[in-house]
Amino acid sequence: MRSRAAYFGVLTALALIFSYVETLIPIQFGAPGIKLGLANLVIVIVLYKTDWKEALLLSVVRIVLAGFIFGNLFSIIYSLAGGILSLAVMAFLVRTGRFSVAGVSMAGGVSHNVGQLIVAMVIVETYQVGYYLPVLLISGLLTGAVIGIVAGEVLKRIRSLEFKTTVKEENR
Repeated sequence: MRSRAAYFGVLTALALIFSYVETLIPIQFGAPGIKLGLANLVIVIVLYKTDWKEALLLSVVRIVLAGFIFGNLFSIIYSLAGGILSLAVMAFLVRTGRFSVAGVSMAGGVSHNVGQLIVAMVIVETYQVGYYLPVLLISGLLTGAVIGIVAGEVLKRIRSLEFKTTVKEENR
């Protein structure tokens, strides 16, 4: 039980570090709120290595902490809406087993942006923010692809290390 808590703490810290690094990258894509989603790298890996419940807990904890440290209440609300919808979509796609890590991550990136857009429509009480949808869809696909490719490579390395560790233990 202690080792799970320690892993969770390390993964939370790693996701927060990625969130901080993202605040240092001065990228403007022409629409507010578009980011690379570096912290989602950790969420995707946890989703594949554990289950959706742990990924959800990590995602919510990371979003709330990052919001208090680097953002504000609105950033927490927008991020929670996007993060929860994104995780739900990704968890469903992982469960089907029909999509690559990059495909799952791309769907997560798009659904994250859609979730944030829905909340924006409710908060500003207008559908006019929906004009951002094409830009948000493209950015979600692109950033989701990058995060998915990197997550896929990290998962390969993790599996390779697990295999090597298992072989060493069997040879003892």
